[in-house]
Amino acid sequence: MKKMMNRDEAFTGLEAAIVLIAFVVVAAVFSYVVLGAGFFTTQKSQEVVYTGVAQASSSAEIIGDVYGLQNATTATNIDRIRFTLGLAAGGSPIDFSKVTMTWSDESNVYIVDLDDTWYQANTFPTVDGRWRVIDIQNGLTTDALLENQEQFTIGVFLSEGKHLTANEKFNLEIKPSSGAALGIKRTGPSKIAAVNLLY
Repeated sequence: MKKMMNRDEAFTGLEAAIVLIAFVVVAAVFSYVVLGAGFFTTQKSQEVVYTGVAQASSSAEIIGDVYGLQNATTATNIDRIRFTLGLAAGGSPIDFSKVTMTWSDESNVYIVDLDDTWYQANTFPTVDGRWRVIDIQNGLTTDALLENQEQFTIGVFLSEGKHLTANEKFNLEIKPSSGAALGIKRTGPSKIAAVNLLY
């Protein structure tokens, strides 16, 4: 009887093909995982960029000048501010029922609240420390949503004892519910008249 011997000569092409296919399958799975992770990362990066642009750019802009109106009682300071806002190019609509305003000057920082009546034509709020929309231009409806081509004129009645004096600098920050805040930085005039253009 002949003795059986272990030899490697029997390694066939079929076995080589099986090993090759196994390597190809492993490489394909690995590349699929890497590509999937790359696509996921790219998508997340795109979302972050779009969100950052939306948060960094203000949707509103000032149209025209900012005016300060003389205090009718004392005639020595400015107690009302008037300005017009519109949407910036490509800006998203702003719901003015959710807008907050903060007034700051050399000695005061306080929140100016939205008046109970958010819109009343050509009428400043009667309660100090309040603001409201006093005129709507190019608006088809009188809702609180500032949309494309619309312009809202805002009337701010400053808090008692915190009125703007001559040569005093101030900042009025307008913060919508989403997007960046719009800051109005101006200085009171050297001589206060009935109507003052604030620079």
